[in-house]
Amino acid sequence: MSEFARQLLRRIEAIDTAAAGNRRRAEAYEQMAAELTDVTAEVVSPDGAVRVVAGAGGEVKAVTFGERVRDLPPAALSAAVMHTLAAARAAAARRQAEVVRRGLGDTELLDKVLDADEKTFGDQRPLHPGPPPVFVPPPEEPFESAAALFDERPAPAVPPPPPAPAPPRPPAAHRRPPAPDDEPFEETDLFADGSGR
Repeated sequence: MSEFARQLLRRIEAIDTAAAGNRRRAEAYEQMAAELTDVTAEVVSPDGAVRVVAGAGGEVKAVTFGERVRDLPPAALSAAVMHTLAAARAAAARRQAEVVRRGLGDTELLDKVLDADEKTFGDQRPLHPGPPPVFVPPPEEPFESAAALFDERPAPAVPPPPPAPAPPRPPAAHRRPPAPDDEPFEETDLFADGSGR
């Protein structure tokens, strides 16, 4: 075989090897894309009152409440919901990074994509929200002594409610000013032929 034929054969083998590598990478990308769309993360608040499931892109798929929610005041429930939402979104973003790392070997490409999104759309990477809020129940008011509960003192007088305000007067009827009597057609008979009939 001539040297030219050997070089041509090596080039064909290199092209076949590159094509096989491209097919493997394309299959890996397709698998990675399918996995990325299926990413979910479930986070439950430490007290079990709130459960959030977040999907790819940080969208909230479900929010459910446990029995403990009945014991929380509205402000504490709101804080627990917001914290659990943020934690679920951050967990979903971490899972997406893991999928990309498995598919590409590192997250450098993911970092570039997130940086480009931040510049273009103002999107911020979801960060872990930190420690969950702690609900501290308010101190219970002390009970009065039994003697004070059964004391026969009269109850303090409650002042009567103020009288109801008078209903508003209906608006005055709007009247048009009388028209001046300077209409030339009122005194003239338009159908008269001028003969005085």
